[in-house]
Amino acid sequence: MDTNTIKFYSTADAYGEFSNFALYPIKLKGKIWATSEHYFQAQKFKGTPYEAQIQKAAKPMLAAQMGRSRKVKLRLDWEKVKDSVMLDAVRAKFSQHDKLKELLLSTGDAKIVEHTSNDSYWGDGGDDKGKNKLGQILTLVRKELQEK
Repeated sequence: MDTNTIKFYSTADAYGEFSNFALYPIKLKGKIWATSEHYFQAQKFKGTPYEAQIQKAAKPMLAAQMGRSRKVKLRLDWEKVKDSVMLDAVRAKFSQHDKLKELLLSTGDAKIVEHTSNDSYWGDGGDDKGKNKLGQILTLVRKELQEK
């Protein structure tokens, strides 16, 4: 394994704080969200009653399941805005919690990878062939914090 690569997924493992399921509340759009996962999933239904239901979900996994439901119609521009929604969530999380900011900055210039076979868009697909968008966003936020 490349020693200059940090792989994360489970909140129980090393760098689990990088997971959107990690229990760090964020304040965004004038509201408090229990986790960045709550915020991200709710934004798929921005301006609807379902957004508020996801915000109140008891656990991040429940927020994720609710957000993945297709019983409620996704906002029309979701595919265009999802990366910027994730960037907003990650920026908020790592700027609002000093401990997390320090952890992210401590990674130096290491490559950050969400390592999971469950997701080849936000993660690496488990085989390093995925897009790893969450890892890329974490790297961008780290760079922004380094420059401050």
